[in-house]
Amino acid sequence: MKIIRTIDEMKSICFSHKSQNKKIGMVPTMGFLHEGHESLIKNARDNNDIVVVSVFVNPSQFGPDEDYDNYPRDLQRDSEICRKLGVDYVFHPDAKEMYPEGYSTFVVPSERMTNILCGVTRPGHFRGVCTILTKLFNIVAPDNAYFGKKDIQQLAIVKRMVKDFNFGINIIGCPIIREEDGLAKSSRNSYLSEKERKSATVLRKSILKGIDIVKEGERKSKAIRDIICETIEAEETARIDYVEILDFDTFDRVEEVSKNTLIAIAVYIGNTRLIDNEIVSI
Repeated sequence: MKIIRTIDEMKSICFSHKSQNKKIGMVPTMGFLHEGHESLIKNARDNNDIVVVSVFVNPSQFGPDEDYDNYPRDLQRDSEICRKLGVDYVFHPDAKEMYPEGYSTFVVPSERMTNILCGVTRPGHFRGVCTILTKLFNIVAPDNAYFGKKDIQQLAIVKRMVKDFNFGINIIGCPIIREEDGLAKSSRNSYLSEKERKSATVLRKSILKGIDIVKEGERKSKAIRDIICETIEAEETARIDYVEILDFDTFDRVEEVSKNTLIAIAVYIGNTRLIDNEIVSI
């Protein structure tokens, strides 16, 4: 496995592999890898000739009051995980390599998909995500790129962007990987105190309560949302950012759940913002 730090070298390597008709799978990450990332890498390894994992904490997707400087970083640990999983290349450029002096071009996704869920409280976040992914896709030119369903809004936006820009890349969504108590794996879980970590299980518990009443026959989104909110609000350290029930294909709010309805939540546990979601099957 090699660690690549420059755009020119990464492009040259990928061009060489593509010229030999080798299939490239890519897993874009911001590092501090956990079991969720590992599942994406394993999927990429099983289905491609070459696997590239990018490790880059992208400054353009952090807001002014967010945690860019404190975002956890450990390249040595990440590299060892990648090596054990059979990754061929870790692409680890620095910020000046990706955003040189004078950089001024950004990719802006549609407001319809961003003015809801995480986009409401994180203006500009998805502009940063789409910009860095456009750059990474142009550098690596992967055949397949792997994303976790935990960041369901990101997955939907990236799929739309790739289709609209004719990238010719398969965007593959992989299942959420969870802790034994149901909490979705996330780098941000490391921010939680012991007490907060126990409180964080309320995210999954609240969604499951909503799904339970759907199974019992409830179809009204308001009733489902109410029980989710009540469950979260009963937890002392929890503060709701949003609880939304949407049509997964259009991201429109719905009054009643149906076959392809998305329940998506974001909750602050102390100062740490966590997300979770589930697509309802009826």
